[in-house]
Amino acid sequence: MSESVSVRCPACRREHLYAAPSYPCTCGAPVVPPLDPAGTATAVTHRAWDDEWVSVRCTACGREGEWPRPELGCACGTLLRVPVARGAASQEAEPPQAPAPRRAFQPITIRTARDAVTAAAVYLRWLGYRDIRRADQRPTSGIGIAAHGLLAQVDPTVAPTSLRDVECLWLTAMTESATCVYFSLSGYAPDARARADTLGVPLFVLDLTGTPQPVNSLADELDATGAH
Repeated sequence: MSESVSVRCPACRREHLYAAPSYPCTCGAPVVPPLDPAGTATAVTHRAWDDEWVSVRCTACGREGEWPRPELGCACGTLLRVPVARGAASQEAEPPQAPAPRRAFQPITIRTARDAVTAAAVYLRWLGYRDIRRADQRPTSGIGIAAHGLLAQVDPTVAPTSLRDVECLWLTAMTESATCVYFSLSGYAPDARARADTLGVPLFVLDLTGTPQPVNSLADELDATGAH
């Protein structure tokens, strides 16, 4: 369990007691971004992908991963970025253990579009993909994320994902010599599902618990076998 630190809002000066959430490493052990009790929280005034993530090494297996940077909402309406201790990416780890079977996926509850992207990124990491990051090319809709050899798109809107969205993802992945996968909060139009089967695109629906549910057989296979 992570330690709680005192966080002061720079706007209203309220004090908050905050504990960073834990995330599941591929090995199944919990990973918690180490907080800096002497640091100063800052207000989030704009979003930048590089500022959204922090590198943390799992103390159980030694793997280093990118996880959401801790944030806290103050009652005054200010969103606070909680400081992380320096050396978060190089904290001492135990000697790496032998590879173990994949543990059960631990979802992240979806309340915002950012949560949907985080849930998809955590799932891809659970499948075995590495170097999760923002995609170089911005998709026409939704949010693009990438890993080594993979391009993924997350549609956090309330409308079903369209045929055009699936085709655009597939075309972009083809130009980058990568495979692709789609995550949607609201499902897919019938022609989009049919086209995805033709193009070989795994489709997932993100339920509000943050668990990706396979929509087609390609997604079933990916969920069962993981990254190759």
